[in-house]
This record gives sequence, structure tokens and C-alpha cells, in this order.
Amino acid sequence: MENDHRKTQRAGLSRRNVLELGAFGLAAAALPGVALAKDKKLKVAAIFATPIEEPWDNQIHVALQKAEKEQGIEYKWSEKVQTADFSRVMREYAQGGYQLVLGDAFAAERESRKTAKQFPKTAWLFGSGAGPAEPNFGVFDNWIHEPAYLSGMIAGKMSKSGTVGAVAAMGIPEVNRLVNAFFAGAKEVNPNVKKKVAFIGSFFDPPKAKEAAVAQIDAGVDVIYAERFGVIEAAVEKKILAISNMSDQASLGPDTVITGPVWDMYPTVEQAIKLVKAGVFTAQDYGDFSRMAKGGSYLAPYHKFDKTLPAEVKELVEKKKAEILEGNFRVDVDENTPVSD
Repeated sequence: MENDHRKTQRAGLSRRNVLELGAFGLAAAALPGVALAKDKKLKVAAIFATPIEEPWDNQIHVALQKAEKEQGIEYKWSEKVQTADFSRVMREYAQGGYQLVLGDAFAAERESRKTAKQFPKTAWLFGSGAGPAEPNFGVFDNWIHEPAYLSGMIAGKMSKSGTVGAVAAMGIPEVNRLVNAFFAGAKEVNPNVKKKVAFIGSFFDPPKAKEAAVAQIDAGVDVIYAERFGVIEAAVEKKILAISNMSDQASLGPDTVITGPVWDMYPTVEQAIKLVKAGVFTAQDYGDFSRMAKGGSYLAPYHKFDKTLPAEVKELVEKKKAEILEGNFRVDVDENTPVSD
């Protein structure tokens, strides 16, 4: 069976294609084959295409901040790095002695691989829609469709209008699989549920996301998936329920945000740091470390909704979560662009 990552690679338009229009990001520098001295701090850097507030890159940043505290690494990052500066920033970190650099290479797949070859003693680990490259170019992605499915189950149960919505970045594989999983979860618990979907054409445009969300709410949506920042603000103002994305965003609307899929990059970061310190970092796909079974993704806490969410809904979610973790249920990876009913 073709694996999920190869499907993404073949899917055409992706985060890479979009970021080629402007910003970029990339990853990783280590010392393959050379173990780090015990008394020497591991120097880790990150390169981000977007502002650090953008959820995708922010989750990498948060994980590295945690590693700074728990692993004792030295951490530095660059944000809003344009595609034209991609290779230059890579070289600067490698020449500056950074052994591990993480980030987002969707904007410059060819450039990143070409530059990585010039620094064989540096280990590179990139968010990427393509595969790893020997000897030192690893890849990862946010495979959080499993908790997105669980969130959809909650939305399907909590909707009174029978219409749920999603406002997302754009119709690319990395986004489509989350939105489709959300709608699939809603359909499982309510086969008659209707869906509305809108794409804002950007990874970070809160005002536009809010506008799209208001339009959906006015059209009857009463539970909405905030795949992008800005949607929760609309849900709060219109007093409807929302599902957050990528991080726990309950603080943005304590009476509005039920829960949402969380991407925890720490398992990926922890594994990479361990391999670099041991001098055994190799080119591989780290995508599985974003799965629920590896602790790389999960459902955000219910917070205030812990007391008001019906017991029946909680039980359904817990049962399905157990099936996922035990390998008895597989959330389909559907990367086709969803459309409204």
C-alpha cells in the first residue's frame, strides 16, 4: 500500500508550492557519525518562513523551547525568511557551528537539498512534502488528522443546526487531510450532517479567516473548525462553538472552543536531538512521530467544556481514540480538496 507521505509527494499543489511565492523555512543541522562531547551544549537552530505566530511553525518553535529547558540545548531561530535567502541562512547556521537546524523547507526543496550536501557534517531536518535524502537530510510533517477526526465527531454531535463548517488556509494536501478527517468524524456520528468549507488563500491572514467564518455562521454553521487563526474570534462574537487547530487555543474563547487537534513536535525534536548527540543521525522520515501513538498529536483538553460536554459524546471519543491507539481503527488520509454541500 502506498504510504501517506508518498501520496503527499504526488499530490501536486502543496505547502511547498504556495511558499515558493514568498517565504520559506527549513531544518536541521547535526554531526552525523561524530558523537557530541558530554560537556558540550548542542547548538540547535530553526528557520521559519512565516511569522512565529503562524500555528504550523509555532509548534516547532514551542517544542524547541521545551528542549532548551529539558535537554539543555542552545537554541536560536530566524523567522519570516524569504525564499531567496534560504540557502544563505542555511549556510550561516552550518558555518556557525549549529549541529541541528529545524524548520520548513516546502518553499525550497531543491535549494535545501543542494545546500545540505555542502555540509555533510551537519544534520538537516525539514518539514517537507518530499522524502529524505542521504546522508543527512531528514523530513517530517504534521500528521494530525487522527485528532481532527475525533474533533469532527464532537462537532457532529454538538451541532444543533446540522451544519458544521471549516475555514482553512488553502486546498493543498497538508490542509485537506485535516479538514476531510474533521468532516469524516462528523459524518460518522451524524450521517445527515451538512458541511461548509472555505479557503482563505493564505497561511496567516486572521482578518480574512474571520470574514470567511462570519459568512459560514450567517449561512447556518453552528460548530466551526478553526484551521486558521481568526476563526475563533468570529465564533466568539457570534456565540457559536469552535474547534481549534494545531495548538490548545481555549484561551482565545473559553466559552466557545470545545477542543481541537494539537500537534506536539517534541517527540520529533527529542528523537532528533538524541540521534545527533549520539552521532548516529541519518536521513529518514520522522512523520510517524507526529502520530497519536507516538505522542506527537492529541486532542486538546476540554477545559470548561469538561463539565458541560455530554457524557455520551465523551465516551464515543474515548472509545474511538482507544481504537486508533490500539491500531484497530485507521483514519483515512483524504487529500482531495473538500467542497461545501
